[in-house]
Amino acid sequence: MAADEAILEAAGQKLVAPTLRLFAWEPACLSLGYAQASSDVDLPALADRGWQLVRRPTGGRAILHTDELTYSVAGPQSDPRLAGSVLESYKCLSAALLDALQRLSVPAESQSGSVPHAALSKGPVCFEVPSNYEIIVEGKKLVGSAQARRKEGVLQHGSLPLFGDLTRITQVLAFPDEATRQSAAERLLRRATTVEQVLGRVIPWDEAAKAFQAAFQEILNLDLIPAELTLQEKTRTSELVRVKYGHPSWIERAGNS
Repeated sequence: MAADEAILEAAGQKLVAPTLRLFAWEPACLSLGYAQASSDVDLPALADRGWQLVRRPTGGRAILHTDELTYSVAGPQSDPRLAGSVLESYKCLSAALLDALQRLSVPAESQSGSVPHAALSKGPVCFEVPSNYEIIVEGKKLVGSAQARRKEGVLQHGSLPLFGDLTRITQVLAFPDEATRQSAAERLLRRATTVEQVLGRVIPWDEAAKAFQAAFQEILNLDLIPAELTLQEKTRTSELVRVKYGHPSWIERAGNS
């Protein structure tokens, strides 16, 4: 999360080109949305599993990052692919996401229409309900994305679950009783899916990453140049971990849920 923000700042100041970042997580990590209450987390259960906790700079609800491909896009608001309203830029980037999934033979489509705010905000789990222009397969959410807009520019990042048990997240969230936890797990399985569940086989991370690169280049008319973080981005990432993303005042705050 610190690296995403560091890239956003650098790209927004035009110190680097607009950036597509593809990454994975080790160990597994639970991320909370910007305004989500930390009381949603069962901290002892999280610690027992050796999983980490972070708060995103973007909104939404909790996501367990494991067995997935995570993408982030950062650039100035003047970039035509990120210009316009939140929904306009979501729609633009969703076209690339859809193409990437089609390259993997996933029959995905973009969620359209108006999703009520109440439906989006109910419950602690992000993948329960797809919002506008997120990616679904047969009505089940596959790719969850969120966006932050700053004076520096626009950051959108999201998760593509490749395989594994989606209900693992319910084991590290706080519920009033086990019946409620079980109900949340069952509801999640009805509303979300993974690439493995759709195709009946596991897609390796590298294969998914190549599909994302090819799709973003073709659909968004990009010439992607592989690169490491610059020295400034690395330095800023370390600073943001120290003062923000790794600090209890950021991670453990009550939020606004």
